[in-house]
Amino acid sequence: MKIIDRLRLGLAVSVAKSVTFLVRSLRLGAASVLPGSIARRIEPRLLQLLSQQVKNGVIIIAGTNGKTTTALLLRTILENKGYRVCHNSTGANLENGLMTALLESTSLVGTLDVDYAILEVDENIVPKVLKPLQPRIILCLNLFRDQLDRYGEVDTISKRWTKVISTLPPETVVIPNADDPTLSLLGQQLQQKVLFFGLNEPEHYLEAIPHAVDSIYCPQCGHPLNYQGVYLSHLGDFTCPSCGFSKSQPALASSEWSQILVGLYNKYNTLAATTAAIELGVDEATIRDTINNFQAAFGRAEDLVVDGKRVRILLSKNPVGTNETIRVVTQSTDKTTLLVLNDRTPDGTDVSWIWDVDTEKLVERGGTLVVSGDRVYDMALRLRYSEKSADSNLNLIVEEDLRQAIAKALEQTPPTETLHILPTYSAMLEVREVLTGRKIL
Repeated sequence: MKIIDRLRLGLAVSVAKSVTFLVRSLRLGAASVLPGSIARRIEPRLLQLLSQQVKNGVIIIAGTNGKTTTALLLRTILENKGYRVCHNSTGANLENGLMTALLESTSLVGTLDVDYAILEVDENIVPKVLKPLQPRIILCLNLFRDQLDRYGEVDTISKRWTKVISTLPPETVVIPNADDPTLSLLGQQLQQKVLFFGLNEPEHYLEAIPHAVDSIYCPQCGHPLNYQGVYLSHLGDFTCPSCGFSKSQPALASSEWSQILVGLYNKYNTLAATTAAIELGVDEATIRDTINNFQAAFGRAEDLVVDGKRVRILLSKNPVGTNETIRVVTQSTDKTTLLVLNDRTPDGTDVSWIWDVDTEKLVERGGTLVVSGDRVYDMALRLRYSEKSADSNLNLIVEEDLRQAIAKALEQTPPTETLHILPTYSAMLEVREVLTGRKIL
């Protein structure tokens, strides 16, 4: 690195660390984005200069759902082997957030002394950051409809990913979800080393393809796919009767591995992290021990105790994710659920997606549903339309004030049961602040 580059990098790092100190000292937040934004103005090549210093390489985790949980699991596996890992653990996954995460582990003179950097990357900026990051491994978890006001349809994103990943060095390892048709095709088109992950457990097939399914057509020829069964949304075992395209072969037998947390979607997260860990040379005993002792990331099947009552927070920010959290709720015997719907920038301003959610399953079981958030009445209306008759056993409580909504939900929850909270992203941050008294961002 040239002297002028070192000086500019050192200045950028010093300013960023000063900003971090001020923001945290004044309790304005976690300083997970602003330091990177300012440092980037001083040194535009910050992402490239820092990522080049990561000893064993950068690992990118991209996809609509599961990034934070998968990243935390892989990070914990590596740390249990004694590696030093940098990770954007707050979930700030745009460019400034990635830079801030790297800056957090950088010395005042601009030296980044870590073995691995695990970076959760928003699916829409993957094409922007692959070249400067030059990742060793890319984990492609899934592609679902999410914030259509910002991103567009999943096939558009998949084509962008394929185009940019194909330009990376041949030694780059790409780990796509074999059960996602668009990502399965992506992996089949690449010249890089590709390892697939996916399920081979037909006993977990859904009874029918969900209403919120995103892609049941062949990504290669457009013909309807023939599904032997689906696990969630459009993820499943499939073949195309027209062109012969079919599900790729996963590297691991999913039935031989246990999973973290609750919900079948976390089996995918487990397999993705496990496949990457094995590729990095981690022994099986360490991986299995980490899975068995894993603790949830904030808001992702996170369990808390509040006023002596159990609370579980299940982030629900799009149709597929919300359907899966509803499945978790309905499989329990707990009868109180709090839904919090916001429409801020992190959530996506278009909340029409709630009409693609199978809320009927939540309403059919009865019990108490408490609704809050910026779009509380939109969610309340959706739930009312989910009732099959006026004689349903649903106790619907609509409360604009979030603190009051949480209080009422806790009041309705018996000591022997768990209160399930299903919030969108910004709502999840607010809920946690109310419950724990601490901000995340």
